[in-house]
Amino acid sequence: MRMSRTALLPVVFLLVCAIPLAFAATWTLVFLLLPLLVAAWVLRVGVDVDDDGITARSLAGHRTVGWTELAGIRVSERRELWLVTTGGTEVRLPVLRARDLPRLAALSGGRIPQTQ
Repeated sequence: MRMSRTALLPVVFLLVCAIPLAFAATWTLVFLLLPLLVAAWVLRVGVDVDDDGITARSLAGHRTVGWTELAGIRVSERRELWLVTTGGTEVRLPVLRARDLPRLAALSGGRIPQTQ
């Protein structure tokens, strides 16, 4: 589950706005990196669910929690989802909110119970 590709539209707008600023001087070319980093974040960040477990992907890396390591799912005050492991650690599931729990339960193949 990834962020919607329509999130790239503001990135294009950011790129268009950064171009005049980037060519104002030689050192300001670094401003073109910002839209590229945001685009990479939109394309990379997400959650993969497969037979091995749940993988939370960030811009810099990923963390896989196997089904045997999963103790539960916590919903934070901001309605974000966190995997709780049997070791007591928590892994944030990027781009997923409490409203995505039924979809996550369906993708888990019955490993996460679907409650109403």
